Amino acid sequence: MSLRDSVQIALLLGIGALLHVITPPIFAGMKPDPSLGMLFIVVLLKRDYRSVVLAGLVAAVLAALTGSAGMQVANLIDKFLTTLIVFTFLVRPLYGRINDKVLSGILGFVGTLISGTIFLSAAIYLLGFELGGSFGLLFSTIVLPTAVFNTVVILVLYPIVLFSKGVVDRNSSDEVIVKK
Repeated sequence: MSLRDSVQIALLLGIGALLHVITPPIFAGMKPDPSLGMLFIVVLLKRDYRSVVLAGLVAAVLAALTGSAGMQVANLIDKFLTTLIVFTFLVRPLYGRINDKVLSGILGFVGTLISGTIFLSAAIYLLGFELGGSFGLLFSTIVLPTAVFNTVVILVLYPIVLFSKGVVDRNSSDEVIVKK
């Protein structure tokens, strides 16, 4: 993994963490997680195991640091497992077989459903039912709207990130142009 890849991963996950911090709660203190969208964009861009595992670990730590009190462990479990599951069962088998933009939409929706299921399961197991509602209620009021939100975010941002990556790649050739 090159320095450029590391910086790109850090920037995307940092933007996701900032969005996570400023997103207001919508039900029982729970809030949607836009950092997932940025994590999924990283997974789509890099597609190699080492980068994806690193991104999952960094996203997990950032989510734990920026998440609600008492939810740090659930965030650590959720982001890392979600990254591995999404990479293994969605990105690897489907990348190159379907359009990138379609895959990004599928990844946004299904990945967020996976993440929400893991997060709520871990939180309920660790905290009991002190979350302000049952699994079904929290899933329908937090996870489903967040899945729609993340799908839209990814469908908008992924082409922009691809375009900017293409511009940077074109402008970073090894040739030095000397004007006389």
